[in-house]
Amino acid sequence: FDNIYEIFSMPYLFTSEDAYHRLMQDTEFMETIYTSTDASGFEVLTWYNAGTRNFYSTKPIRTPEDLRGQKIRVQQSPSSVAMVNAFSAAASPMSFGEVYTAIQQGVINGAENNELALTNNKHGEVAKYFSYDMHQMVPDMLIGNLKFLNGLPENEREIFQMAALESTAVELEEWDAAVSEAKDYAENEQGVEFIEVDVEAFQEKVKDEQQDLLKKNPKIEPIFEKVQIINEEVKQEENE
Repeated sequence: FDNIYEIFSMPYLFTSEDAYHRLMQDTEFMETIYTSTDASGFEVLTWYNAGTRNFYSTKPIRTPEDLRGQKIRVQQSPSSVAMVNAFSAAASPMSFGEVYTAIQQGVINGAENNELALTNNKHGEVAKYFSYDMHQMVPDMLIGNLKFLNGLPENEREIFQMAALESTAVELEEWDAAVSEAKDYAENEQGVEFIEVDVEAFQEKVKDEQQDLLKKNPKIEPIFEKVQIINEEVKQEENE
C-alpha cells in the first residue's frame, strides 16, 4: 500500500534491539510513516515487537561463509531475496506453510525468522541450528480503518489511541516471555543449538544492499538517516 515500509526490510538497518525500540517508541516521528496509507483508507495505530530475524538451518551457520550454497527460504520480497543472495546462499521464496516440509525433504536447508517459528511451526524438529545474526528487525503493525477512526468523537479517539499504545507496552513484555519460553523448548525438547555469531561480519556482506535500496526508493532516506543517528546514540551510551 506504500513502499515507505520497505525501510524495515533493509538488512542491518538497526545495529541493536535498543536502537530498534527507540525509533519505534518515537511516536511523533513514526506518525509520518503511519499516515502514509491514509489514501488507502487505513493507518497504523501502533507497533508490536516481532523480535529479530535470524537464520536457522540443518547445517550450523557460524560465519557468513557457512551460508554459501545453502538454500534458504525467504519472504517474497525483492530486498530479502537480494540479502540472502549477497551471502552467496540461494534465496528460495515460498509460502511460510511450506517451510517445514521443504526442510524435511531437503528442498531447502533452512529459513530465517524468530525463535517462535521454531516452536509454533515445529521448524525446530527439522532445523537444528539457529544463528543469531540479527539481519532484520521487522515490526508488526496494528492498523485501523480510517473512516472508523475519523468518525470517533475527539475524546474517544484519544482513549482509543491511548489503549493502542498501552497494548504495545504489554506486548513488549509478553514477547520477551514468549521468546524465553520458545528458546527453552527448542533447546530442551527439539534439540536446537543456538549459535552466537560475529554480527559485524554478516553486516559487511550486505552493506551494498542498503545503498541499492536507498537508490531505488528515495522516500526511505529520511528514515534511514534518523536511524543512523539513533544507532550512534545507542552505541555511545553503551560505551560510556
